[in-house]
Amino acid sequence: MSHTNRYPLRAVRALALHAQGLSTPNGNEGAPTQEAIYQVVKRLGCVQIDTLQMVQRSHYLALWSRLGCYDPADFDRLVYSPEERKLFEGWQRRASIIPLDEYRYQMPLQRYQRESHHHWYEHWLSQEGNMELVDLVRVRVRQEGGLRASDFEYKGPRRGSWWDWKPAKIALEHLYGFGELMISGRVNFQRVYDLTGRVLPDWVNLDEPSPGERDGFWIEQGARALGICQPLQAADYSYLSRPQSRPHLDDLLTEGKLVNVQAELADGKAHALVVHRENLGLLEQAADGALLPRRTTFLSPFDSLFWARQRDQQLWIFRNKLEAYTPAPQRQWGYYCLPILHHDRLVGRFDPKLERKNGLLRLKALFLEEGVLPDEELVGDVASAMRDFLAFHKASSLEIERSEPAEIGSRLLAAL
Repeated sequence: MSHTNRYPLRAVRALALHAQGLSTPNGNEGAPTQEAIYQVVKRLGCVQIDTLQMVQRSHYLALWSRLGCYDPADFDRLVYSPEERKLFEGWQRRASIIPLDEYRYQMPLQRYQRESHHHWYEHWLSQEGNMELVDLVRVRVRQEGGLRASDFEYKGPRRGSWWDWKPAKIALEHLYGFGELMISGRVNFQRVYDLTGRVLPDWVNLDEPSPGERDGFWIEQGARALGICQPLQAADYSYLSRPQSRPHLDDLLTEGKLVNVQAELADGKAHALVVHRENLGLLEQAADGALLPRRTTFLSPFDSLFWARQRDQQLWIFRNKLEAYTPAPQRQWGYYCLPILHHDRLVGRFDPKLERKNGLLRLKALFLEEGVLPDEELVGDVASAMRDFLAFHKASSLEIERSEPAEIGSRLLAAL
């Protein structure tokens, strides 16, 4: 049965969640092996890294949301172990973890940064001693192996902002940006920088694509990973700007890799969307009700489900907002809220803080969206996901400071 006229919202949501690996019923995920972890990253294209850690850091959460409880050390080995390395830290959707077989798509940006230095870096290099410092950093890494910024002594002023890096850190970051260095490990989340030749496995393809080939690759990857989207949202999935992306989108549509469809969004109106040709059959299944999202899970505010602009509101009438950088009195929900996905809806959010010493997960606030009822099925499924979330964090108890409506907190604790 073809739905060429107009696909319903439930089909759009189902395909969007399926493409993101967020539709598997809880308990049906299969064993969370290293291969399973790798396949999730491959499917998403990349996983964004962030430094905030009220609970596990964002890149670990993204995998938990899809696989359930797994061992983060398995993920780390895929990125940092020389014997098992299949992923690397690079730059795609901001700082990200990316499959190594896509390393070559980093090379046009590395070339650009080497050949046309940012004016800020030009100014920094022109200051006395900094050019020599870059050479010194390069020599020390070559001779000593992987080094952290803290391995370079610095006696200068400490001005206190997070971007106010000491000179050696600036040198390391720029050599990393140029492709001379890679991140070979992390110690207490501090980057360890080593020569690219020592980190990059010899099986990695180093045929440098043109910037246009890279842009086309990333836009096609974005469309595939989003399942169904507005054309320019496929570009939001990487750091490419929308104007830069238009000609590549036109090419992908002309080549038939992307297909135009009419589908309904949460406003009840039909919109012109695009689907990757590989996902067309899945869209038909979703429209026929054969592709049903049955997962209940919690999402990092940096999850790839939200990378396309306005998608949270267009598909779910939900506003995913990180309020960590909003002054506390102005926050509506909390410092670091995790959206709650229940089947094909985003039904609420909570603001967690893991107290690692005593194994307590504290929810400073728990909210259901307006109109969402805490019925037995919802409470049971959220409780089941919360049990797994506690296990993942090695936490033995849960406290809820406040909830709206009040009964969701008490019913969740009772169900646990």
